[in-house]
Amino acid sequence: MTTAYDVPAANLIGKVAENLKANDKINPPEWAAHVKTGVHKDLPPVESDWWYTRCAAVLRTVYTQGPVGVERMRSIYGGKKDRGVNPYKKAKGSGSIARVALQQLEEAGFVRTLKSGRVVSSQGQSLLDNMAYQVKQELVETIPGLAKY
Repeated sequence: MTTAYDVPAANLIGKVAENLKANDKINPPEWAAHVKTGVHKDLPPVESDWWYTRCAAVLRTVYTQGPVGVERMRSIYGGKKDRGVNPYKKAKGSGSIARVALQQLEEAGFVRTLKSGRVVSSQGQSLLDNMAYQVKQELVETIPGLAKY
């Protein structure tokens, strides 16, 4: 059985993002077009559908590292802050983006809440594993040597 651990993350996230666009409970908030993804960024994202990509990445992160909360997600999606002539310093990502993405994924039924944080639900695990299987089939078509794995 193919799982989310068996395929490249970038391919899986792209495939899941396409699937999340069809879900009516996953929608970018009205402020998403103007917001930066963290204090370490200079500009907002360039892609128009970046919200779906972020939600897919959050879902994969909850699957692989769960249970996680908003604060841990902020740390995961953070980066280095450029402070001019001073050395770089670690900065956390946007908490609002992480919180709303987790809330939307929970409302769609892909994530559930425990006392220690959020974990992927059986529906979310099924979605990720099915998408991973499709990604693997696409990779096997392009690189036939992968069929033995």
